[in-house]
Amino acid sequence: MSIYDTLNEQQREAVFHTDGPLLILAGAGSGKTRVLTHRIAYLIEEKGVNPWNILAITFTNKAAGEMRERVDNLVGFGSESIWVSTFHSTCVRILRRHIDRLGYDNNFTIYDADDQKTLMKDVCRLIDIDTKVYKERNLLSAISSAKDELITPAEYELNAAGDYGKQKIAKVYLEYEKQLRANNALDFDDLLVKTVQLLQTQPDVLEYYQERFRYIMVDEYQDTNTVQFKFVSLLAGKYKNLCVVGDDDQSIYKFRGANIKNILNFEQEFHDAKVIKLEQNYRSTSNILNAANAVISNNVGRKDKSLWTDNGEGEKIQFRQFDTAYDEADFIAEDIRKHVKDGAAYNEHAILYRTNAQSRLFEERFVAGNIPYKIVGGINFYARREIKDLLAYLKTIDNGKDDLAVRRIINVPKRGIGLTTINRVQESALEREIGFYEALQGLDLIPNIGRSAGKLDSFVALMEYFKGFAAKETLSDLMKEIIEKTGYVENLEAEDKEDAQSRIENIEELQSKIAAYEESCADMDEKPTLSGFLEEVALVADIDSLDEEQDYVILMTLHSAKGLEFPHVYLAGMEDGLFPSYMTITSDDNEDLEEERRLCYVGITRAEKDLTVSCARRRMIRGETQYNKMSRFLKEIPTELMETGAAFEEEVEMPTQNAYFQAKQVFKQKAFSTGKTAKQFTVTKEKGLDYTIGDRVKHMKFGEGLVTDITEGGRDYEVTVQFDTAGVKKMFASFARLQKV
Repeated sequence: MSIYDTLNEQQREAVFHTDGPLLILAGAGSGKTRVLTHRIAYLIEEKGVNPWNILAITFTNKAAGEMRERVDNLVGFGSESIWVSTFHSTCVRILRRHIDRLGYDNNFTIYDADDQKTLMKDVCRLIDIDTKVYKERNLLSAISSAKDELITPAEYELNAAGDYGKQKIAKVYLEYEKQLRANNALDFDDLLVKTVQLLQTQPDVLEYYQERFRYIMVDEYQDTNTVQFKFVSLLAGKYKNLCVVGDDDQSIYKFRGANIKNILNFEQEFHDAKVIKLEQNYRSTSNILNAANAVISNNVGRKDKSLWTDNGEGEKIQFRQFDTAYDEADFIAEDIRKHVKDGAAYNEHAILYRTNAQSRLFEERFVAGNIPYKIVGGINFYARREIKDLLAYLKTIDNGKDDLAVRRIINVPKRGIGLTTINRVQESALEREIGFYEALQGLDLIPNIGRSAGKLDSFVALMEYFKGFAAKETLSDLMKEIIEKTGYVENLEAEDKEDAQSRIENIEELQSKIAAYEESCADMDEKPTLSGFLEEVALVADIDSLDEEQDYVILMTLHSAKGLEFPHVYLAGMEDGLFPSYMTITSDDNEDLEEERRLCYVGITRAEKDLTVSCARRRMIRGETQYNKMSRFLKEIPTELMETGAAFEEEVEMPTQNAYFQAKQVFKQKAFSTGKTAKQFTVTKEKGLDYTIGDRVKHMKFGEGLVTDITEGGRDYEVTVQFDTAGVKKMFASFARLQKV
């Protein structure tokens, strides 16, 4: 029996179609990874394609690892020559070989989000940008969006003509890029941007990789942005053997730059493209899939398809409407406890919500009830202070041009090198247009350095010693040497003995990570390098930290849940104003609501056996009690698929057959435990505002400020105010009640 006999008819068709552009529309749980791996095997075994001529790209390290393992098991000998990696890893691999063509050194540093924030602070200080008006995170977001669209600083400046705010951003963008290059560093967006620039400007490099990758496969294609689309298009430009797999109904990353048009317009971009739909679901029951189909069918901007399964009808979807969000958390905690008592494991349960803030109530209930849990998307291991410090040592050893890394550790542990001294070195480096570390190597040229020269010399000598050590010894030994010579652990213990233990455990975990990296290199018969280790660390995502073997309930946002599946899923906080958000509801852009609906579709299709959807009549948000109707997405689920608890039937109006679910929202003036009566607000769009852009206004909580923007929405005005003490706030006029001063 052939391995291809285990595939269904549509899956086999996708596997056997190897030449020319191919779009595989793979619904949730339809076995797309199975198709991709079998397609790779078919190319090698039946079509005689060399393994090194195949490139498979996905988005997360977790997905790439799973695909790598499946390919190795299926293909066997020669599979190690196939490139199976994320977009960023693929680009790093190319840039490590060729980025010198663009004027960078090949041992460039990759800046994470924290590094970018630090650099942006330096940039704003350098060119005198008021960070009360122009927040660093907003500047970084604007630059990231520009890079996603392949817009250079010069082009951004040209497009900003006549717009004062954008002209400021253009100035920041230009300096930010200048500082990145000076530090021989790239941010995450640059990994793709620079690779595209390389392929566009170096014909021989482009030809080499077009010949190398004659067959290209891209997973999760609906999540690609413009620069990723360009990268793939360039590589596939010669042979056109491009296979993309995705589901437009699961495109939920617009805020990260994902462009759904890449998948919707695939046939227009790649002529003669074949389209194959995978609609058989192997994950969920019929009731769950029918609910998902009913919800997503309300979207206009999508390709027509409908999931089905042989898994049977299954349990009805449990609907629960509670009086408060506290009641909702109590019910879900108790329901999980019942399942576990009946033999289920904690890790078979996932609670999905729209915003991170919703996790608090569940955490409180789980701690009180001794229920183990894990929040996915918390503080990244590599963002912890002690890990950042030790990685900065490694970065300085690997790339002395990385000013951020050098400045982070120059006085860590404390060496008596003060901020004044550091600033003098920095000023001298800027005047002479050299790097910070290079300036340290010529202290006699820095005026007024005085008695600090000896301490700086000692630091340089230590770093040069580490560089020599790194050239001869293993990475594990290098890390031990850094910890020992710097006295880093002893310094931690001296600072705070209670806090030190957990930090030391993190350092030990970092050492374990280095050892694991060296072992994986040995398994692949590759030499472990400092650059390679730093590159692997830089590309780790939060979702990759999810350990499916550990027994705990998973708490995560709906955005983090894509690609995962659980026997028991709870969709909590299903209320208009929360999901979909109030901003989405009042927006004139229907695409925003359609993306929120896709997010709901993703949440529903995470469930294998049981799905519980819940909402609360009142919920505390940003310190205020809000009364919300049940989510419009719930009303899009046919009533025959739903079941409601007996305790809630009196408060939920059950409609006639085939009508949508409707709920009576009874808002009574109830007394809280404090004895106060809750207020009930209604939002009405005023005929007009008595203030405009440029006026001074007063807010009862934030004080006085300047109106910088007013946007007219469907039901209200969104007002942006730069407050004197509270910073920039965006508010709806009806709630803000601003008074002109």
